Amino acid sequence: MAEEDDRQDLRSRLSRQGEEALGKLAQDLLENPIVSGAIGRAFEAREKASAAQEVAFGALNIPSAADVERLTRRVRSVSQRLEGIEDGVDRLDERLAGLSATSRLDERLGAIEEALGTLTRELASMREALPDEAPDPVPSGQERLEVERTRD
Repeated sequence: MAEEDDRQDLRSRLSRQGEEALGKLAQDLLENPIVSGAIGRAFEAREKASAAQEVAFGALNIPSAADVERLTRRVRSVSQRLEGIEDGVDRLDERLAGLSATSRLDERLGAIEEALGTLTRELASMREALPDEAPDPVPSGQERLEVERTRD
């Protein structure tokens, strides 16, 4: 157990010393004017190569990475607008469905009115078919009831 703890301590110490040595080396390299100049020139060369690549791709009518990125952003924008339009169409469809329900109600009311008209015409024709000699019915308030007379 003690031997294992010693190994862990040794690994920790070596790891720390290695990190410190690498950090010091990196700092020394960055402070060196030759190395920092070389790094600066490498970045400049990278930028020039990137610009030359874009020009070459443009001459060959091949899109660059920047062109693809711009196109991707525009497609996303169009997609978001299209989703908004789809939402508006859905709302409009719901409203039209509500209106068609109202028109179905109007159709049903029209059918009921037509049936009532038919019934009215049939009642009128039945009334005309009754004989004219029939007495007018007596209103129920004026009717007299006959009562049986008892024998005395």
